[in-house]
Amino acid sequence: MTRDLGWDLLPNTVLEISRDGARYVVKAGGPEDQHIARELRAHHHWLTPWTSRERAPVLVHGDESARLLVTRYLPGDLVLDTAHVDDPAAYRQAGELLALLHAQSTVVDDDHESRENARALAWLAGPHRIAPATVERLRAEIAAWPTPAATLVPTHGDWQPRNWLVHQGRVSVIDFGRAALRPAYTDFGRLAVQDFRRNPALEAAFLDGYGTDPREPGSWHRTRVRDAIGTAGWAYRVGDERFEEQGHRMIRDVLAAAG
Repeated sequence: MTRDLGWDLLPNTVLEISRDGARYVVKAGGPEDQHIARELRAHHHWLTPWTSRERAPVLVHGDESARLLVTRYLPGDLVLDTAHVDDPAAYRQAGELLALLHAQSTVVDDDHESRENARALAWLAGPHRIAPATVERLRAEIAAWPTPAATLVPTHGDWQPRNWLVHQGRVSVIDFGRAALRPAYTDFGRLAVQDFRRNPALEAAFLDGYGTDPREPGSWHRTRVRDAIGTAGWAYRVGDERFEEQGHRMIRDVLAAAG
């Protein structure tokens, strides 16, 4: 049996296959793919707190140069596609799982904020549909920001119900193509502009599971601005108009909050 699990907006191949009665997921990336390398790094260094609890797929084979990895199939349905997307219990479990990931190690990086600001400015310099006046306001705000040292932890990078599975009431995690060392609060970004915005009870449950709230106002605001710019720019580049509109809404919201 072979089943296509790929996402049309990314130039990669994701297949579920069966062999000798076992099920696997095979991922293959193209020449420009960077996701496989990040996935392999996550599997080798950061996923034990999840795999030891059967809450993430176990790596069977990986070849960074060939941009290929094979994992054991993890049963479940995407939380996004089930009623669990509105269930606080699922978000509490997701908070608990994220806390396990983040607690493994910390690194202090003096240049993180400067690098992220440069990335945001590069998005603004590239093709997008952000209004010119808004671009100038964003550039001026970024130029005025402080660049303090940041504490980095292992992060998933795309923490949201699209990358959570639920099986018999238990939440687990997939897709580590954006895993990297970042501030812990960056894994709150997608939830904050989607699920938490839709239902504050989901945020309360998530924080209850996570155990604390790492979102210091200044750094959280800067991250929200950079996320909004990146979302609008990336979605325009790949032609995802719905996601692009979310990016523009994120820009409007964060600028309105700044006054």
